Amino acid sequence: MKFAVVGFGWRGSAFWRVAQELPDLECVGAVVRTPRELPVPAFGSLDECLERARPDFLVTAVPRAANPGVVSAAVDRGVPVLAETPPAPDADTLRSQWAAVGGSGLVQVAEQYLMMPAHAARLAAVRSGIIGTPTQVQVSSTHQYHAVSLIRGLLGTRFGAATVRASRTTAPLVEPQTRQGWTGDPEPRPATTTIATIDFGDGRSGVYDFTTNQSRNQLRFRRILVRGTHGELRDDEIVHLAGPRAIARTPITRRQTGHDLDLDGYETQTLTLGGEILHRNPFPGRRWNDDEIATATILTAMAAWVRGEAPPPYPLAEAAQDQLIALAIEESADTDRPVTTAEAPWAPR
Repeated sequence: MKFAVVGFGWRGSAFWRVAQELPDLECVGAVVRTPRELPVPAFGSLDECLERARPDFLVTAVPRAANPGVVSAAVDRGVPVLAETPPAPDADTLRSQWAAVGGSGLVQVAEQYLMMPAHAARLAAVRSGIIGTPTQVQVSSTHQYHAVSLIRGLLGTRFGAATVRASRTTAPLVEPQTRQGWTGDPEPRPATTTIATIDFGDGRSGVYDFTTNQSRNQLRFRRILVRGTHGELRDDEIVHLAGPRAIARTPITRRQTGHDLDLDGYETQTLTLGGEILHRNPFPGRRWNDDEIATATILTAMAAWVRGEAPPPYPLAEAAQDQLIALAIEESADTDRPVTTAEAPWAPR
């Protein structure tokens, strides 16, 4: 299948690079505001791209303020779209975007964190029932809607109201790496930590803990905890009730090739829990990191959905709910008051 990218910055080029290695997908162009040399044909407008490149679907990779307009333009032209995260910058725009395109059935969102091998393995373990019914998820790893996606996905919660209580603190922290690479700066700078509790009701809750640039700052661990009725998952280990008067601790083990005399090349092969395979790399031989595997997973899932061969990879309603709760976290931290989200228009009636 063919797709085109709207925007060709850091995120847009990542989709193109991954597609280069996928035999059934081709990036046939990019819509950019400023003409420039690109590895794919560049188009000055969406209509020009659709007329000349004829993509089967679009991938948006534009700033969050521009994203709703691009998505609406694609839907107006009847083109399926895989939208950048978040789908809209604020709650009012989320609601107006849903009113404009929610009923089209054409919009998916490129929320890929649960498709990363480690998170996909954790999700598979939780869904296996080994820790019983999940009741709380704590995430200290990534920011805002990405973290909420992990919390909601691992809990299995959907669209009900949620009450958020959040606060911020600031402390010095060295920042050795950013998206641009190594900083070479050994001096601690002020970094803000936001901590929030999210009460979904029915005994289910989340804890959000994020420090500025934590996703890339290797001086901060990425932590995840899933508590259940019969045990809990902590990062890559599970404690669970194995039988009468028997408690077991079982690691999630990643099989990484390329070490020592393993000459298959360096890449992830599987993640297992005991003798059970929780996740198998669907793209062997490409030497991809986890983010590239997740990007390829959502691209191929989008293509399969457009062909009518698979379920939707990440519907707009799910991503809108992630962003609605993420916005509530920021509002609660800003105002130092609890914030309860109202039932959203994308919730099933």
